Amino acid sequence: MGFQFEIGEIIVGRVLSIDGLKIKMSDADRLRSTLKHINIDGVLAGVCDLNGILRGKRIPLSQIDKVMEEGLKMPLSLVGVDIWGEDVLGNGQVLETGDADITYRPTGRGPLIQSWHQTPTALIPLQMTDETGIPLGPCPRSALDRVLGWYRDQALTVVCAMELEFHLVARDDGRPTPITAHRLKGAPAIEAIDELEAREGFLAEVYEVAATWDIDLGSALSEGGAGQFEIVLNHKSDPLAIADSTYFLKRIIRGVAAKHGFEATFMAKPFENKPGNGFHTHFSLVDADGSNIFDDGGELGSDPLRHAVSGLESMMAETMLIFAPHMNSFRRFAPASHAPTTIAWGYDNRLAALRIPQSEPKARRVEHRVSGADANPYLVLAAILAAVRHGLETRSQPSAPVAGNVYEADRPHLPATWRSAIDVFASNEALKDAFDPRLIAMFLAAKRQEQGVFSERIPLFEYETYVDVV
Repeated sequence: MGFQFEIGEIIVGRVLSIDGLKIKMSDADRLRSTLKHINIDGVLAGVCDLNGILRGKRIPLSQIDKVMEEGLKMPLSLVGVDIWGEDVLGNGQVLETGDADITYRPTGRGPLIQSWHQTPTALIPLQMTDETGIPLGPCPRSALDRVLGWYRDQALTVVCAMELEFHLVARDDGRPTPITAHRLKGAPAIEAIDELEAREGFLAEVYEVAATWDIDLGSALSEGGAGQFEIVLNHKSDPLAIADSTYFLKRIIRGVAAKHGFEATFMAKPFENKPGNGFHTHFSLVDADGSNIFDDGGELGSDPLRHAVSGLESMMAETMLIFAPHMNSFRRFAPASHAPTTIAWGYDNRLAALRIPQSEPKARRVEHRVSGADANPYLVLAAILAAVRHGLETRSQPSAPVAGNVYEADRPHLPATWRSAIDVFASNEALKDAFDPRLIAMFLAAKRQEQGVFSERIPLFEYETYVDVV
């Protein structure tokens, strides 16, 4: 494959370094020896499924060279299982195909050392490809690559940054409780320095591991909920790399949190009447001359900026299931919550679904604020960029920007329930050109199966309310 490795204590993106020595990927004996040197006996090779869960196999060191060169054979249906890991029989890829295999090949990012374990492990990220190595659409990472093809053809570079929110929690009785340093336990502590200081050991290790995985992190802050934090992934002109980094960062945060004696959750709404976890995407487009096409030198931005906003507005309801893929996701959307409930945009307005932040003209960009932290970063970015493409191609115009309280504005509402989002996604025509039809069918079938399971379960509160009263 031609990757170069520097052998060392850590694996940095594509590079594994130790004592300044270098080896080629094809030098399998030395690669195995290096991993063995840091007490790694086997390697985990896995693919991100449609729900954003890593699925794959443990590979003996004796087979690592074969995996790196040839990939792994696993069922195509693997990326489309439901949230519990059950086959989705209605997706057309299980019974109809005999649950046939397909090849999953390394993405080029790794092996990555998961150093937070008592015994370190190594991870090789995979994606679905055909036999020649061309990415296939049912895989989330491949879906993003497919959408990016149009931008490459137009000589446009997508520059993006991410803001990822999460909670640190304990679970003594099965229900999570926030971990906070605040003197009033459970009270909000927005941008409180004391909260950051209390978690300095955890945050420092997250940043340390992220650096070894070639993840460029910016600021961290204490968010509005008890035990809630946000970490920024700095802007990058490689959308695949930043989607990888966002996905990997969630894994790092969970792993390091467990090492420090608590859990991290990216549930969209883990606590009633408390802020939820968002996942905000900032992006701009740069042309072949290196100019930001959203910049016209003024404060309002260019025509292409407005075309992009229009495309995002036109497809927002249809793609809501990608931004809010789970039953819990919809608990996050409520008036006065800073989570958007309507299809609206505005200048420096954090209540709007689409915000144009204050910035120097050359940094003019869009902030997409709909997605929850529980969403799949590959699909989120793919859906955003598919909608932007639509706006740029049609040169459509957006609604008027909204100032002030967006919740009181006369704007179309986003789907308010999981079921309605599933129904709207099912009728979506706009994504069919951008996404592989198998991905659309598999994602829809998985969500319908999950929704069916939830609808059959009786929650504890229902028993507490009715069992001895009616």
